Amino acid sequence: MTSAEHTPERPDGATAPDVQDAPARRGRVRARRAAVMAVPATLAAAGLAILTAEGALGVQFAISGMPFTVTATELNGTGFAQFGGLDEMAEGSPNAGDTGGQVLVVTSVIKNATLSKLCQSVDLGGTNLVIRAGEGAQKVSASDLTTDSTELTGDAAFNNIEIGNDASTLNKAGPKGRGPKGVFSQQSDTVHIANLRQTNYATTAGVFKLPGLKLGFSGSGC
Repeated sequence: MTSAEHTPERPDGATAPDVQDAPARRGRVRARRAAVMAVPATLAAAGLAILTAEGALGVQFAISGMPFTVTATELNGTGFAQFGGLDEMAEGSPNAGDTGGQVLVVTSVIKNATLSKLCQSVDLGGTNLVIRAGEGAQKVSASDLTTDSTELTGDAAFNNIEIGNDASTLNKAGPKGRGPKGVFSQQSDTVHIANLRQTNYATTAGVFKLPGLKLGFSGSGC
């Protein structure tokens, strides 16, 4: 008998696919599926959240692929949303490494935020570019603040939190706080984080006010 005669048939008469092709197809499907990640310490206060970042884009520009650190002694915000995201580097970026130019991130959006003693630093290789602001009586303030992070820690408290929303239905952080359909997310009326520390790949804001801004180079970062 020929190999074709051994090929099983489906009830509709069509032949079943070659079983030898199945592992390769499953591998391709898995590669196309979005990764699943556990949100670090900030969300632990609200219960561990699993974020599916299928087709999610946190920012609308090509990231450099260089992570930067952000710290603040205190962050207070109204209108908070959080969901999974996937940031893209420019094609051929030297920072892509073996990532394919993509970074899986947690996107956090705050409609209105204030931060005390903000520090931001990026390692340039041998030296750090450091930005400080809000160290005096005036705090740093931002509207529509969006951060794409791979690590986020602090002591967090949320008011009227909702966990497990479809990201496309979020409404507490405004239009910018709405993610792609089918993505796991959470939102709350307010957020308070003490001893904030983030590893970010992107930050955007509608308005960002930095009183007492200081920029310089240092042997150490934030």
